[in-house]
Amino acid sequence: MAKDRKPADGRPRGGSRPGGAGTRGGRTRPVTDVVAPQRPWGLIAAAVAVALFAAAVLVYAVQQVNQAEAARVDSVDEIPGVATFDYAAGQQHVTTPVAYEQSPPVGGPHAPPPDWADCTGTVYDVDIRHENAVHSLEHGAVWITYDPARVDEDGVATLAELVEGTSGRMMSPYEGLTSPVSIQSWNHQLAVDSATDPRIQQFADFLTLNPEFYPEVGASCENPVFAADPVLETVDAGVPTDGGATPAPGAEPTESQ
Repeated sequence: MAKDRKPADGRPRGGSRPGGAGTRGGRTRPVTDVVAPQRPWGLIAAAVAVALFAAAVLVYAVQQVNQAEAARVDSVDEIPGVATFDYAAGQQHVTTPVAYEQSPPVGGPHAPPPDWADCTGTVYDVDIRHENAVHSLEHGAVWITYDPARVDEDGVATLAELVEGTSGRMMSPYEGLTSPVSIQSWNHQLAVDSATDPRIQQFADFLTLNPEFYPEVGASCENPVFAADPVLETVDAGVPTDGGATPAPGAEPTESQ
């Protein structure tokens, strides 16, 4: 019988090579390092902060809209205390002082063109001539007046915020007011005790250049000459003592409740 032969190199047939069972060439696979993925906590925190900020902005915007909607009026009758008059269109243009029945006036004869008071969001620091102001009312302006003896600097600043930058509005001190603040447009007037009274803004927002409530729709509010050098309501410009004032036609007031 033939004898089993060993391989020439002395290694047993079918055996494993040195260096590890079942491997070739004695090589082993390197151990893979398993590292847990890091969560991007910084990005997550930033995203949450942005979302919260956006939500806060949205809530604030909704609140502002709701407040504006609550303050909005759709008719003069919705503003308590507004007195309404009946001065017709086509009032006389005069160069003489006018004996107005209302103070401040809300209609009647007034200064001829182009001598209306500038009403392009103009804040005067002087008592402007009333005949010029009435001409501005005829053009759709809202005129805020205040007693400088009863309205402090903060109050004046509050009123000015309603006027500055808004065409169709003007503001001036007014000597002899029976209330601290009075706001008027053609045929409408509201007297209040405080510059922060919310009815002032309601009146201004509803009646400024409202085409349903003034005679000369589309007329200009610009008068840079008057704005630069306003005519004053001085003793000389007031009602003369010799009876030479132009009488203003009477207009019976009605007051909204």
